[in-house]
Amino acid sequence: MKKILFNLTQPELEQFVTDMGLPRFRATQIREWLNRGAPDFSVMKNLPEDLRQKLNESAQTLPVKIVTRLDSSDNQTTKFLLELEDAQQIECVLMRTTYGNSVCVSSQAGCAMGCKFCASTLLGLKRNLTVNEMFAQILVAQWELRRNRADTEHVHPNGDANNGDVSHIVVMGTGEPLQNTSNVIGFLNRANDELHISWRRITVSTCGIVSGIEELNTWGRPINLAISLHAPTDELRSQIMPINNKYKINEVLKAAFDFSDAQNRQLMIEYILLGKRDENGDVVLYNCSNEHANKLSELLRGHNVMVNLIPWNTVDERDFASISGNAVHRFQDILIKNGIHTRIRRERGADIGSACGQLRLKHKKG
Repeated sequence: MKKILFNLTQPELEQFVTDMGLPRFRATQIREWLNRGAPDFSVMKNLPEDLRQKLNESAQTLPVKIVTRLDSSDNQTTKFLLELEDAQQIECVLMRTTYGNSVCVSSQAGCAMGCKFCASTLLGLKRNLTVNEMFAQILVAQWELRRNRADTEHVHPNGDANNGDVSHIVVMGTGEPLQNTSNVIGFLNRANDELHISWRRITVSTCGIVSGIEELNTWGRPINLAISLHAPTDELRSQIMPINNKYKINEVLKAAFDFSDAQNRQLMIEYILLGKRDENGDVVLYNCSNEHANKLSELLRGHNVMVNLIPWNTVDERDFASISGNAVHRFQDILIKNGIHTRIRRERGADIGSACGQLRLKHKKG
């Protein structure tokens, strides 16, 4: 198995190059490329070609390798299928927006949550991702953003939104981040320290692991917290989100409101709008009737929240249906009338299966 150079400490990297009979300064050159997200050794143009070939025989650069990439029709979204050292596969998504470049990061290979509307959980949980594996997803996106720039070789690894680098992180990819809380915190600390990504430009989404929310609150960084709620009653939520059998809505929201108050951040509530087909094939509202909107308003009234309404994105294996645009806006209107700040999330990358709830390993071999 090839050695992953990104995973080595600087002393370990220096030992690796000196064991090859190379001068120690080569380790510094290699590290600079690793910090930029170099996908392989061929791009390291300040190294001799024979050295690049020799490195390729015994090592790889990052702990993730790009298997394939897909670009949306509007060229604003790029999805990467990445392979890990143990052949597990994950996905991350780069979104180019008017406010900067955002990366949707996976925190686990697979997912154990079993939400009935989501593709990510179809294959179950394989394992947690390491800090390096999460950080490398940012570097993959960073490299993509820089690869067409003429000065790529001279770009400092610590970029920012002003020069077109990654400016925002959303831990909303495959997996439940708060089942892997310590590694997620380690990853975010590193992104803030090394890439200078502001805490206020980082969002962690959870389906409601109360102990994990409390751990984030103890950590005490003013990141954005998003709760995947998707139903206003325990009875309905338990039907589509098994986690609700362990953590009820009131318990989840109490922990989330405590975090929001302590960190002085607006709480985000994610709410997927689901329809079902009746015996006549007509779409009926499942979790987004007028009554549901009013019940959701009662839960959130008086708190600093933003509700993100998410029209359901088709997943072939799930038996839900998309509702009409009129029904979406009617649900939003009731929330607004009840004093709840709300918006309809813009769909990004649905044509490449990277919209909310669609992440899956469609390209996985075997």
